Amino acid sequence: MKILILGASGATGRHLVRQALEQKHQVTAFLRNPAKLKVSHRALTLEQGNVSDLVSVQRAIAGQEVVVSALGADHMFQLDQALLDGMANIIKAMQSSNVRRLVYLSTLGVSESRNDAGFIIRNLAPTLLRTEIKGHEVREKMICESDLEWQIVRAPILTNGPLTRKYRSGENLKSNRFAPALSRADIADFMLSLLTDMRYLRQPVRLMPALK
Repeated sequence: MKILILGASGATGRHLVRQALEQKHQVTAFLRNPAKLKVSHRALTLEQGNVSDLVSVQRAIAGQEVVVSALGADHMFQLDQALLDGMANIIKAMQSSNVRRLVYLSTLGVSESRNDAGFIIRNLAPTLLRTEIKGHEVREKMICESDLEWQIVRAPILTNGPLTRKYRSGENLKSNRFAPALSRADIADFMLSLLTDMRYLRQPVRLMPALK
């Protein structure tokens, strides 16, 4: 499958690139600085650009089958307007190129998931995580109002642990942990599984650690 990965040089994006290549996909990594991605593979194309630039986004999206987004904000306490503009560009470019599938990484704590996200996320959402969550809420709204075939993954706290595949997914999952966390490798594993799994089409899905 031809996949465009946005945010490919980020902590989760790097896992997405490596795992997608291991799964024999044709991968295009979209990133501002190609030197940050220390991966070389015959099935990997590096596309330099910025999501705030519509022309570079259109160039990267043309000919793809799926767009996978692991974009993260640059500022923790300030709404990233460039990222909001970038999401508008992504949607516009996908529509004009007739690329229908979008898998988007969001976070637990967005909208109705806040009350089920565990003590830490639930209590930090109104304060420390407020700007990050607000950004995801705005971008989710833009995606949901589009005509794309979207899948939104609301992930818990991210760690640098190994791939375990010990997680569960569902539309209304509740956390049974004080601070639910999963490795970025596991997040990437689940996101890529959605390429062939349409269960959560146009429905935000929550990802949680497996029950003990």
